[in-house]
Amino acid sequence: MNKNVFQHGDRITLLHTFIRIVESGSLSAAALQIGASQPTISRRLQALEQLLGVKLIQRTTHSMKLTEDGERCYRHARTLIGNWQILEAEVSIMRDEPVGILRVRAPHAFGQDQLIDPLRDYLRRYPQTSIEWTLNDHSPDFIPEGIDCAIHVGNVTDSGVVAVLLAEVPRILVAAPQYTPVHSVSELAQLPWLALSNLYRNEITLHHRATGKVCSFNIAPRLSTDSLYAVRKGVLSGMGVAMVSSWIVKEDLANGELQQVLPEWQAPPLPIYLLYPYASFYPTRLRKFLDLMKEVMPGIIGTQPPERKGTS
Repeated sequence: MNKNVFQHGDRITLLHTFIRIVESGSLSAAALQIGASQPTISRRLQALEQLLGVKLIQRTTHSMKLTEDGERCYRHARTLIGNWQILEAEVSIMRDEPVGILRVRAPHAFGQDQLIDPLRDYLRRYPQTSIEWTLNDHSPDFIPEGIDCAIHVGNVTDSGVVAVLLAEVPRILVAAPQYTPVHSVSELAQLPWLALSNLYRNEITLHHRATGKVCSFNIAPRLSTDSLYAVRKGVLSGMGVAMVSSWIVKEDLANGELQQVLPEWQAPPLPIYLLYPYASFYPTRLRKFLDLMKEVMPGIIGTQPPERKGTS
């Protein structure tokens, strides 16, 4: 193959594809992340190998391994693509107009219900952008998954990411009417419970709104799930008591299908963070998204301004 047929833009595409193959672990995963077919990814890899005149990846039916040349190519490709992205970012900063695809991970319930309007506003403001909006309640692995940033509800345990505190979500205890009234905290441990397993499993901690008194007790959930929607449906069906984000049961409380249990006792609110990996530069589309989230998140129904400042 004639090396002169490759333009600089083509070479950037080949290097970017090679990086995605290495970091995702397979051609098929790279194809999903890039939005191309697997044969296209395979052709790009072959073209890069022919362009460089070396074998980059040894593939078998079940595994893939970088050759020594492939490892060197990967290191240099990361540097070259990083410098190219810095150039793009600097040019974008000069014109202050974000372009390209922003890949965001968000929790299922919150991302499906509460955040669609902010996404609409972002896309209206910046018509040269598009968003890949992935809903998943687990913490993202940014580089292998090709994620730019993530909306995260709950405490952050990964010290390897930037975590910007945006807002907080109040939580309340709710149950179907047959479980109320409850007159004291001591009665709560005797009731059947539903647990939101990614936030609480076997222990409940509440504080008294007026006195600040803290009370903790153990529970043995009848149902544990990582889905806030499933917890809400379970409570509506009469399965027991649950601690939920207040926004998701607002209508249920208003129409009497659910009742708040011991409203004078509340769970600590859940922090809402925007997470993204440390990097030497951040594209304009990410910085503008962060600015928008800081602006709108405290005013979204069911959230409140944070009591403490996040890091940026």
